[in-house]
Amino acid sequence: MNMSPYLIPATPLVWQQEIKKSRFIAYLAHTPNAQAAKDFIESVRIREPAAGHHCWAFVAGMPSDSRILGFSDDGEPSGTAGKPMLAQLQGSGVGEITAVVARYFGGIKLGTGGLVRAYGGTLSSALTQLSTVEQRIMAELDVHIDYSDMALLEFLLGEYQGLWQQIDYGAEVTGTLLVEARVVPEFCRQLLDRSQGRVVARPVESGTG
Repeated sequence: MNMSPYLIPATPLVWQQEIKKSRFIAYLAHTPNAQAAKDFIESVRIREPAAGHHCWAFVAGMPSDSRILGFSDDGEPSGTAGKPMLAQLQGSGVGEITAVVARYFGGIKLGTGGLVRAYGGTLSSALTQLSTVEQRIMAELDVHIDYSDMALLEFLLGEYQGLWQQIDYGAEVTGTLLVEARVVPEFCRQLLDRSQGRVVARPVESGTG
């Protein structure tokens, strides 16, 4: 699994153009999972009820994760809308994103090739206007630490841009850290070495209670 950071939409975007009297309106938004993508698609249908088609595509996770893709031509000829839109999303390198293009027919047929260019081109142009932020893939680490070693741990968290997810103060400090997944081995090794073996951070096993 690729643990490298990837881009996600920072803010929603609406962009439109007219092609041979048909109006194509692209809506883009951050959707971290498939349900969020479906909810966004439905929200655009409600916002543009008079549109003849609401074609869509989504990448509801990392850009490289092909398990969470979806697209629909929504009544346009097969392969002329959803697939070229998905190709644009995948080519952008942006993850956790859904695009919906609402079309208002202007009376002039575009043909299959024209539709592919219209839907793909509308989304391509919209993507150039999209603001993005970096999404880091974080991992959870359990830690038990004496108060005397807290300064060392806080220093390492700052160095690796990690943070406390949950912390409890008792006879010792216990809690869960969030550290970028790709640097976990190095972070744990540094913590162990610099504390002279006193502090061990262990990855939280998924699925455990």
